Amino acid sequence: MIQKGTIKKEVLFSGIGVHSGKQVELWLKPSSSGEIIFRRIDLDNSEFHLDPKKIEAKNCSMLVAKKGRIQTLEHFMAVLFMLGVDSLIIELNGEEIPIVDGSAFPFVEAILKAGIKPLQEKKKSIKILKPFVIQEEDALISVVPDSDFKITYLIEYDHPAIESQELSLSINKENFIKQIAPARTFGFLKDVPALRAQGLTLGGSLENAIVLDEKNIINGPLRFPDEFVRHKILDFIGDLFLLNSSIIGHFKAHKAGHSLHLKAVHFILDNPEYWTYE
Repeated sequence: MIQKGTIKKEVLFSGIGVHSGKQVELWLKPSSSGEIIFRRIDLDNSEFHLDPKKIEAKNCSMLVAKKGRIQTLEHFMAVLFMLGVDSLIIELNGEEIPIVDGSAFPFVEAILKAGIKPLQEKKKSIKILKPFVIQEEDALISVVPDSDFKITYLIEYDHPAIESQELSLSINKENFIKQIAPARTFGFLKDVPALRAQGLTLGGSLENAIVLDEKNIINGPLRFPDEFVRHKILDFIGDLFLLNSSIIGHFKAHKAGHSLHLKAVHFILDNPEYWTYE
């Protein structure tokens, strides 16, 4: 079994929240607790434990409690998942994880620079035993047994710069750092007024997202020809971190998003006959 890990020294991030539009500081602190604990220092040090039952999806994954919320968790959680950081105290003075450049790579660089140390506690691994499918209208996630952790993701957008993109990849630390973590979030210029009317994307800009008008990418070049689908895989990995385990199985997503990702997580947690710990 793999050992759980934490960071060797503190890390500080500072940046804007893509949805809140507010500046926020984020301190990562080593911990031997074996779990991820968020602490809102702007709310009298209120603590939020990373509980799948308290996660909601609305253009991002957010941890919600009576005392407040923490949103846009997915990119950051994907990094913790793939770098093996399972034990951490995360202090922040706002309600949102900084978007940095729209990708997960700045988090990767900073955590690797700080260093990761193993803990004595072992980490379990979920091995998928039987196939299952989660579906919402024309979007679906199917999960099948495999000897590895794999994700196949297909997206389809009625836009000439995206259209249909599909990528299948074994998910490991090396592939994640090189092929997934640098992929940035994206959005469409035409959707901005409606999103901002809902209090979303208030901090979005050409510096932290790929932005598309009706026909073109406004702020190219892309980091990958298929950067859009790579970013969707990044989001999916971040949401799967909620399982609090390594994973052995093949996840196939078609036109999915955070809501469906979370339904797959809940299905696994609620139906132990489909998997075993290994």
